[in-house]
Amino acid sequence: MKVAATEELPRADQAEGAPHPRETLQLFGQAAAEQSFLEAFNSDRLHHGWMLTGPQGVGKATLAWRIARFLLATPPAEDGLFGAPPPPQSLDIDPEHPVSHRLSALAEPGLASITRSYDDKGKQRSQIVVDDIRKLNRFFGLSATDGGRRVVIVDAADEMNTSAANALLKMLEEPPARTTILLVSHQPSRLLPTIRSRCRTLRLGQLSPDDMQSALAQTGAELPQNPEHLAALAQGSVGAALRLLNLGGLAIYAELAQILDTLPRLDRSRALKLAEAAAQRGAADKFELLLTLMETALARLARTGATGTPPSPEAAPGEAAMLTRLSPHPAKARAWADLAAEATQRARHGQAVNLDPAALVLDTVFKMQKTAAS
Repeated sequence: MKVAATEELPRADQAEGAPHPRETLQLFGQAAAEQSFLEAFNSDRLHHGWMLTGPQGVGKATLAWRIARFLLATPPAEDGLFGAPPPPQSLDIDPEHPVSHRLSALAEPGLASITRSYDDKGKQRSQIVVDDIRKLNRFFGLSATDGGRRVVIVDAADEMNTSAANALLKMLEEPPARTTILLVSHQPSRLLPTIRSRCRTLRLGQLSPDDMQSALAQTGAELPQNPEHLAALAQGSVGAALRLLNLGGLAIYAELAQILDTLPRLDRSRALKLAEAAAQRGAADKFELLLTLMETALARLARTGATGTPPSPEAAPGEAAMLTRLSPHPAKARAWADLAAEATQRARHGQAVNLDPAALVLDTVFKMQKTAAS
């Protein structure tokens, strides 16, 4: 089965502003996970199911496609005239290899990529449905490719509904020969315990600032003047960093930090301007980002009071002094942490019932003012 050619539509497994993971040939900061897979491959202990876990945006999908490219381009080792070839030491495959070209063109018959599909009205579904998984039955029924290997990538496996998860579980219980199923999972706890138990886990961690810079450079993104601010807000996630860059997140957080620096008096005109910007037509993505950044600010306030030291590096100019002043001791840290939980719950509820975005933002800011004054 060829991977469906849906390049004219947004893909659920591609971050906005970034190349698709299949086109990202180099993976930064995840050498331990790659080595774990290679050791299993070279020792002939290649499990049929693998679960790639870790924070969103750290390279799980890129690793899945690297593994797929490697498996489909690496034939089984056979003794030749001079014995068996040395075991591979890397997942790297030449970009000019035929498999690389077929994957790039979504024309590799040995691979099936499962993501959230589109319904009859052309709208992307919110879940991976059972029909998406059942397509694999035809894929498994086709003739084996060179080497007899097949690879399935499910991204993200957390997005399967119950029927889809049960259908995939049956395939994991009775996997077709020479098939490797790769599950990209941001939240493994959302998967069925029986699915988790039938997979070997590869855990990917947050990227270091240096690895983050390298990964961003690979995407072609224009790096900011203060990359340490981006590193602080993105928390080791390239996906989060791209979202911040695309939506002007560094400027939004810098403005939020300056508004917080006026507490407990509060510069109401600046707060109102920030709230109105989030309520503009077509600004849904920026509104969602602002809510996330407000949660980030509250978390950094709580951390400062709990540890006695503001997080390093700063996420905006002058942030460290502001955090230290507003959260000078553990008691204040608890107050900020309680507000974080309350504000998050209220904001998500407000989004669910379509409350005015500006009102939600101002409500949170006023609660911040009250906490700062107490």
